[in-house]
Amino acid sequence: MLLEVRNVTVCYDTAMLLNDVSLEVAEGELLALVGPNGAGKTTLLRTIAGLVRWERELRRGTRAGNITVEGEILFDGERIDRLPPHEIAARGLVLCPERRRPFRELSVLDNLRAGAYLVRDRRKVAETLEMVYALFPVLKSRSGQVSGTLSGGEQQMLAIGRALMTRPRLLCIDEPSTGLAPRVCRELFAKIKEISESGITVLLVEQDVRLAFSLSTRNYILSHSRVVAEGTSEELLKDEKVRRSYLGLAASAGG
Repeated sequence: MLLEVRNVTVCYDTAMLLNDVSLEVAEGELLALVGPNGAGKTTLLRTIAGLVRWERELRRGTRAGNITVEGEILFDGERIDRLPPHEIAARGLVLCPERRRPFRELSVLDNLRAGAYLVRDRRKVAETLEMVYALFPVLKSRSGQVSGTLSGGEQQMLAIGRALMTRPRLLCIDEPSTGLAPRVCRELFAKIKEISESGITVLLVEQDVRLAFSLSTRNYILSHSRVVAEGTSEELLKDEKVRRSYLGLAASAGG
């Protein structure tokens, strides 16, 4: 397995955000993680990327709430759960965060260059930039534009493009459809499929179950901080309890 999450529990003071969560992502998969708001999906991605432990270190010696993290995370067979975020990214596990978060005062090109800060080979940076421009032509046409003036869909393309500049082996994408029109979402998810087909493993967190399941090879459902179901899209959509209780979908025809 490329990624193994083993019995991860995360608590903020007395609030349990993840409760004994385990999942696996095989190399080459496009795996979707879905579930209701507040289930812990973003916390799981932030934990995988090392950001929760980093936040805990920042809070040491302050009056901010305590964070506890338990469990193991392995990437390509090696434990990464005690590494700082930049070392995890350098190994090829990269997070594209929710709500896009561009450097709003910088140009599109400078945002993309910032994504390549761990890549020392200038030739590789240039090659990756051209790959990103081929995937998202609008970014090339707006390379000199201040990123804060882009539309929501364009900012999401920029966020994914910036993550790709690190040349990831595993790309974790958090809620890419947030705030976007349906047509823009469909176009964006077609690009995510292209990324997966190019050989990059994708772990996708998404609220729109139907969109996510239309792309994914396998899925996990997170609810109340726990993994409650796992399977292919077809398997999960056939389960009436899963449809009604965890996916918010109506009963299937004949169900």
